[in-house]
Amino acid sequence: MADAQITLAYSRNTGVVAIATGEQYKSAEGVLNDAGFRRGEAGVYRLAQSDEAAARDTLARMAQRAETRGIQVTASSQRFIGDAAWDIGRCLPGRWDTQVEIYSHPVWLEDLVPYLWDSGELARAVRTHRIPYAASLTDWVSGTTLLLVERPGHQLGYFVGAFAPEPFGEGFDDPHAPRSVTVPPFPGRAAQVITQRYLPAYDRAVQERRIAHVAEALDLIQSEWDSWSELRAATQPDGAVRVDPPVLTTAADEFLDNAWREFLTVLDHAPALLDQCRPATSAWPQDAEVLDQLAVALLTTLQVREDLNSGVPLSRAEHHAQTWPAIETWLAHSQQFLRQARAASPRPRPTVAVPQPPHRLTPGQARLR
Repeated sequence: MADAQITLAYSRNTGVVAIATGEQYKSAEGVLNDAGFRRGEAGVYRLAQSDEAAARDTLARMAQRAETRGIQVTASSQRFIGDAAWDIGRCLPGRWDTQVEIYSHPVWLEDLVPYLWDSGELARAVRTHRIPYAASLTDWVSGTTLLLVERPGHQLGYFVGAFAPEPFGEGFDDPHAPRSVTVPPFPGRAAQVITQRYLPAYDRAVQERRIAHVAEALDLIQSEWDSWSELRAATQPDGAVRVDPPVLTTAADEFLDNAWREFLTVLDHAPALLDQCRPATSAWPQDAEVLDQLAVALLTTLQVREDLNSGVPLSRAEHHAQTWPAIETWLAHSQQFLRQARAASPRPRPTVAVPQPPHRLTPGQARLR
């Protein structure tokens, strides 16, 4: 493959567009600038001329200069990916903002890999093929960001996967990651696949990963609490080795500080899980009262975190006094919470009527139009 490439595509809004990629992509950008292309949003180059003859002349100049500099020029078999993403987004439930993503230098694609939350074909394609560009679709209400990529080696169709939600950080090699799907080049049908297959699987994966994070955090706090309890028991006058009070006080402060740091993970993920729990329809309807206690404890600690983030002064002793009772409540009822969270289903997303694709015309009909 050449060190610099120019990929041409057609956009219904702006006509011919060009994307420069490769290790020497700057050279390709120089050719586009010299030929009369103008750099637009997200680094997509567009023909400045609206006249058809002038546009042909610009393309001819660009091709000649690219050949002279050893730059490969190809025409995409698919329409401009920005248009494809916008059309799919308007067919999805909710409001989706679209953005073209260009990975001009190969290293930029490597930077993408850690944040791609996928266990299917999309992740493999990004790791094993040169993906020069893609498009993201973001629903800010749910915090979902999808990635749309042309299928390598195919003239039509796309892979659709997702980035890890913001509270999760990186998503690479996560066992809970959903599998990407293959969608056709027709917006309505693509939106149906995403709505009916991918988003439900994605929401289940989000729920499973949230549960795993909360369970791990509570387990760590419980383990440290058990160690602290053993140390505290050593102060009892029952023949055990005594611990000096100052040492005990220091150990208590360290334990409570560590418990709070771990509990921040619970604060990030438990509210959404609690919102999904439906104890009345579960096998354990008696858990309803416990979940109410956990919700109250959560509100208390959420307020403490908000105060700390806002710069409200809070001594170490005050902080421990306000947060430990809530953390202790979560430790005491962690099993009830986790069984309810695992039994719950993610809330369904709103649905909309997906426009149907136009009827396919026969060759004769196509010529008459």
